Amino acid sequence: MKIIVGLGNPTKEYAGTRHNVGFSVIYNISDAYNIPVETKKHKALIGKGIIEGEKVILAMPQTYMNLSGESVRELMDYYKCDLSDLIVIYDDISLDVGKLRIRAKGSAGGHNGIKNIIAQLGTQEFTRIKIGVGEKPAKMDLADYVLAKFSPDDLPAMEEGMEKAVSKEEQPIIRESADRAREAVCEMITHDVASAMNKFN
Repeated sequence: MKIIVGLGNPTKEYAGTRHNVGFSVIYNISDAYNIPVETKKHKALIGKGIIEGEKVILAMPQTYMNLSGESVRELMDYYKCDLSDLIVIYDDISLDVGKLRIRAKGSAGGHNGIKNIIAQLGTQEFTRIKIGVGEKPAKMDLADYVLAKFSPDDLPAMEEGMEKAVSKEEQPIIRESADRAREAVCEMITHDVASAMNKFN
């Protein structure tokens, strides 16, 4: 069984923001594999289903970003999964808009959601898919930037299935990124993380 976690903030005011890219990918996977993500459990909205013959749990922590690890810890404990079965999807300001970077392990890189997951799990040894949301403009507060909606200029770069999370102008970019992230998840399930890294990084 794989636990696929998309990071974001739970209320409507955060829908469509850069920080909610992880939720957008979960919506994309949910739609593509007909896995409703509606059950409230383990401080998250979750959905159970099958992708490429593998049982999966799709999860969107409802704890707010900085406490995402609480939900991930509960999911890992309840389903008794190994760290190798965890995939976390989130935004990364060090990548150009729409770019993917897959890592088998690593530091938080300043991302508070990942920092909390590392603290809760006691390790950095879990797979993550980072989705670029672009670098913060000079003189702009980081929180203001990641909690802002995407601009129309970002559209060509982010095209991926995040219809539920971004403006119409940015949907094509977000859709493509979400599609690629979904394909990367499938590659990890059918092959392994190294194969996904070679194909999508």
